[in-house]
Amino acid sequence: MITWERLTQADFVTTEWSGGTTTQLAISPERAAYGDREFLWRLSSATVELDHSDFTPLPDYDRLLSVLKGSIQLKIGGAEPMELEPGRVAAFDGGVPVESWGRCVDFNLMVRKGTGRGFLTELRYEEPCEQTIQPGVKTRVHGLYCVSGRVRLPEFGLEAGAGELLLCRDAQGQAVRLESGPGVVIAAAIREA
Repeated sequence: MITWERLTQADFVTTEWSGGTTTQLAISPERAAYGDREFLWRLSSATVELDHSDFTPLPDYDRLLSVLKGSIQLKIGGAEPMELEPGRVAAFDGGVPVESWGRCVDFNLMVRKGTGRGFLTELRYEEPCEQTIQPGVKTRVHGLYCVSGRVRLPEFGLEAGAGELLLCRDAQGQAVRLESGPGVVIAAAIREA
């Protein structure tokens, strides 16, 4: 049987980095330390408070980045700079140099290379609705981060408000029915490699 948990500000860990703050929402294994670089995956949200910054190199990880508020321009390796605004996701190799321009609040998923594949999707609801998400047979981790409004999992009796995370660490590819809106939810998934 799969289980979901609700994580709130009391469960998160916020630290400073050279360009602002970063809040770790969840990590695996649960007692892993980000600084040791031995984790399998990590969900976090960061503030970018400098007009120009360089991303921390993470050569052992694939990264996905989405903007929750504001916008930034990213230059990933030798590629042309791209504008990253809410609703758009950038996926890149954590070992490639990344520069950013602009200020924002972002959402990050990091997955150790070779252990799985990460996915981020913004779900925007203009009015209250019910939706079933089919995460895929090989999905082992599923997270729902509430950016605004509320998100509810009626089957599990759980509800999260803005800035909270609903997390299933052993999703077993099961579909999940959610109720939300109006508001914005970021759906994160990690599938087996």
